[in-house]
Amino acid sequence: MRSSTTFGPFTLDRDRRQLFEGKREVHLTPKVYELLTLLVTERPRALSKTEIHQHLWPDTFVGEATLARLVADLREALGTRGHEETYVRTVHGFGYAFVADASEAPSMGPAPLSRLSWTWFDAADGDRRYALHEGANQIGRNATAEVCLDDSTVSRHHARIVVTPAGVTLEDLGSRNGTFVNGAQATSPVPLRDGDDVKIGSVRLRFRTLAEPGTTVVATES
Repeated sequence: MRSSTTFGPFTLDRDRRQLFEGKREVHLTPKVYELLTLLVTERPRALSKTEIHQHLWPDTFVGEATLARLVADLREALGTRGHEETYVRTVHGFGYAFVADASEAPSMGPAPLSRLSWTWFDAADGDRRYALHEGANQIGRNATAEVCLDDSTVSRHHARIVVTPAGVTLEDLGSRNGTFVNGAQATSPVPLRDGDDVKIGSVRLRFRTLAEPGTTVVATES
């Protein structure tokens, strides 16, 4: 049976990738959700900043201020302010730990059935792979983006890719240099298929996806 974690008035449902306060969903950005899930899963162990960085931003350098801002956003989402440590404790000179009493409970409901088990972008040079999760994934220069592209032609919040059971779409977010799929500029949300060529500014990516057993995803020649 699937499980959720309850603490205080909150329920963290990992299968649905959602946090609830009672029956109200608490909006979390993808990186804040990942940070909360990591701290809750490893509780009560204190995690070093290095370990957290490696989990949230593998192969990407971000400064300590980015993690500190993420912790502040998490505390605010949980109804605490500043340096209050009702749920997240700062281990000075080391890292952070989840300190609230928590327990495992049955999931709040069935998780949505995903048609896709793995979706990702391959960098054109073959040196990077960017994993995508179900839901909204941000693309841009911002260090908290799921697809972080350190290139001057990429806007901080350049585009968004949304993975749902029905399929995958890519949407430009008003970027300076545009988003292109198979050479055509994306002026509205564009459905993606396995093998599509995607250009973010001047950065070229290849969209890839694998279907779960029993499903079919039409593939194009790469």
